[in-house]
Amino acid sequence: MSLDTAAETVAEQIRRQEFIEVFTHHDADGIAAASILCHAMLRSGIRFRLRVRQEITAKDVTGDDAYLLCDLGAGIKDLPQDAMVVDHHLPVFDGEFHANPRLASIDGDRELSAAGTAYIVAQKMGDNRDLAGLVIPGILGDGQEMTGKNLEIFNEAITNGVIVPDRGLTLPGRDMTERFYTAISPYLEGVSGEEELVSTLISQSAGADGVKLESLLSQVVITAATDTTLTGLQAMYGDTYHLQREVIEDAHALTAVIDACGKAGRGDLAASLCLRSSHDIDRAWEIARKHRVGVIDAIRTAHPAEGAPGVFEVKDVTLASDVADVFARDRVNAQPVLVYARDGKSCKISARCPAGVEHELGPLLKALAAANNGHGGGHNRRAGATIPCDQIGAFTKAWQEAVAS
Repeated sequence: MSLDTAAETVAEQIRRQEFIEVFTHHDADGIAAASILCHAMLRSGIRFRLRVRQEITAKDVTGDDAYLLCDLGAGIKDLPQDAMVVDHHLPVFDGEFHANPRLASIDGDRELSAAGTAYIVAQKMGDNRDLAGLVIPGILGDGQEMTGKNLEIFNEAITNGVIVPDRGLTLPGRDMTERFYTAISPYLEGVSGEEELVSTLISQSAGADGVKLESLLSQVVITAATDTTLTGLQAMYGDTYHLQREVIEDAHALTAVIDACGKAGRGDLAASLCLRSSHDIDRAWEIARKHRVGVIDAIRTAHPAEGAPGVFEVKDVTLASDVADVFARDRVNAQPVLVYARDGKSCKISARCPAGVEHELGPLLKALAAANNGHGGGHNRRAGATIPCDQIGAFTKAWQEAVAS
């Protein structure tokens, strides 16, 4: 089935409902995806309740209500057959109402996010072209490429005046100090988290007309180059996107804020921004700053697992995925990276493939988690799992054997 046909099938099912329970993943892609469809439902007169979660199980999708899962659900086999799923993860769910690029032979890792898939569904519900800006947090948040379906949506949005492309500093923040001090995408070794140093570098780069960005970037590169990958250094400056309809115009900033709020347990606030309410925007920025500083601290204090290269434990479960992203993207690694954190009796695990390293992580974590009384899945290059903490030793041992082969 083509993606357009699947999107139309899901859109028709949504339009049949008077009320829908919506669950979405707590990262930027998931929150943007759900928000796109919530906009479309509001415009269609459909009532809904949106809940932002780190994960769900089939037990969460019970009762007589209609359920819509965004950036969640594809990997859950025993969902009710009438559940509606808009996702881009590796598919296991075989229900009729499932829009997923992978089911149409489109690369869900690189070419279309959950937000992009949600946009295609929303377009089947009416003229929702103004929502294209919310696709960008899905692309940026999940580290996707501007190619394939992503590029089609992007080009259409430019034509419609919804997005204005530009070039510039990609680090999010309310001022220059915050941009570098809280930098985690990329993480700049020796600069990120060093507020006093950042202030000094900015002062040294000041001219009559303000900060000379070229001079500042040069000093940051000199400071961070020893322990930061070339890709990370280059990522400080590049393509930027002005989102003409959103409450935070800079796409990198909007992505960072909604991602941080979602992971910090304030998915309601993140969704309100995507639903174009600027009421609590200052609070959202403060949550983002605190979250990003927390990620920096977690990177510095991550504990390497004994006898398991590339495996790390962090203290805060809400930070594990971001730490895994940094270790895989901004440090030199020859094999996939795994980061876990303890959450009571459960361990939450995030795994990532560095650039140039190929492993099908989604199926691997699904199998390893199942063998250790847990569950897991995801993408080929980005995946996660939840297992009992008393199984983490067996899990990491099996992980090491798998990625070394």
